[in-house]
Amino acid sequence: MPVTKSVVKKVRQNARRRVVNRARRTRLKTAVAKYTTAPDTDKKKLYPEVQSTVDKSLREGLIHKNKAARIKSRLSKKSK
Repeated sequence: MPVTKSVVKKVRQNARRRVVNRARRTRLKTAVAKYTTAPDTDKKKLYPEVQSTVDKSLREGLIHKNKAARIKSRLSKKSK
C-alpha cells in the first residue's frame, strides 16, 4: 500500500481516469466498428459521425494526432 498522502491521492486519480478512459476508448472503437461493418450505401452518412468521434478522442487526449489522422484516412479510403 502507498505510504505518502500524495501517492494515495495519485492512486485515486488513476482509478478515476482509468474508468473514464476505458469508456472513451470503447466509444471510439464502437464508432469505428459500426462504420466498418455498415453496408457501402450507409458509409457516406456515417463518416461524419465517426470523424467527429475520432476528433473528440484527439481533443480528450485519448489518441495521438497522427493516429487520429491515420484512422480518418483509412476510413475515408474505405468509403470511396
